[in-house]
Amino acid sequence: MKKIIFATGNQGKMKEIHEILAGEDVEILSMKEAGITLDIVEDGKTFEENAIIKAKAVAAAPEAQQAIVLADDSGLEVDYLNKEPGIYSARYMGEETSYKIKNQNIINRLEGVPKEKRSARFVCAIAAVFPDNEVITTKGTIEGYIGWKEAGSNGFGYDPIFYLDEYNCSTAELPAEVKNELSHRGKALRAMKKKLAER
Repeated sequence: MKKIIFATGNQGKMKEIHEILAGEDVEILSMKEAGITLDIVEDGKTFEENAIIKAKAVAAAPEAQQAIVLADDSGLEVDYLNKEPGIYSARYMGEETSYKIKNQNIINRLEGVPKEKRSARFVCAIAAVFPDNEVITTKGTIEGYIGWKEAGSNGFGYDPIFYLDEYNCSTAELPAEVKNELSHRGKALRAMKKKLAER
């Protein structure tokens, strides 16, 4: 059985990962479950660079020997705000700031901006580091726009303000299986799942 350690402590993220990678003959652990505590400085300039930095840092831990380490870096790009918050999505306005405040701030900054200029996307890059130190990456995106208010409770982070035209709702209002099918993380994880199966 393959052992995968996912470099995150985010429970919402782990839930998505388990749902998408379900059915594989793998044991999936979070950093905490693997007994790894690290303070990782994410100083990359792209989502891919940050995902690789995280995966390599965790792979170097003694508890990660013989495990495949996966790490993702994801975020929201709002075109009108020069693609902010981008790679700083988690740290935007400070890591301790609640997403309710972050989301309201983005809505406030788009005050009076028409829908066609509110385009945005979620981006997710996933890096895998294998026991032989080989590194591979995958990437997924989902296009949408920033709404005028928060809606829904099925997501986390920026999900309540990220709307999809074809569903006429936010990603936090979608059922989990639909969200996983469409999401940036879902796309990147399925691409990674395929690459892992080929090894």
